[in-house]
Amino acid sequence: REGLRDGHGDPIRYDRAFYFEEQDYYIPLNQDGTSKRFQNFATQMPEMLEVMRGLIPTHIALNGTYGALTADIRLEADVGETVLMLHSQANNPSFPHLIGGHGDWVWPYGKFANRPHQGLESWDVVAGGTAAAVYTFEQEG
Repeated sequence: REGLRDGHGDPIRYDRAFYFEEQDYYIPLNQDGTSKRFQNFATQMPEMLEVMRGLIPTHIALNGTYGALTADIRLEADVGETVLMLHSQANNPSFPHLIGGHGDWVWPYGKFANRPHQGLESWDVVAGGTAAAVYTFEQEG
């Protein structure tokens, strides 16, 4: 409610926020790798449950669609902008990596009331969890 705080208790200020949602899908596939088609939801259940029990996702999507973070609607920041990056993962651990920089402030385990870590290039998002990082972009790229 009072927002994120830095390691000294001062409020964190940022110019924009980016949200990264990572979701796993377990879909029965044909031998050629295409998705199987079923007449209705009930007829797909036995095969769907079999795939789910294997605990190996057939698809992993970021922000719900292919290319969501890299296509025409990609997330961009200008040099000097401070960005809050929120990352959640539904079922598996994830390990965001900030190429070319280090997070100014990082909350890797969704413990946003805790004192943040500083200077992390990579951090953990636990299965079913979320993480946040604040970074000021210092160069283009």
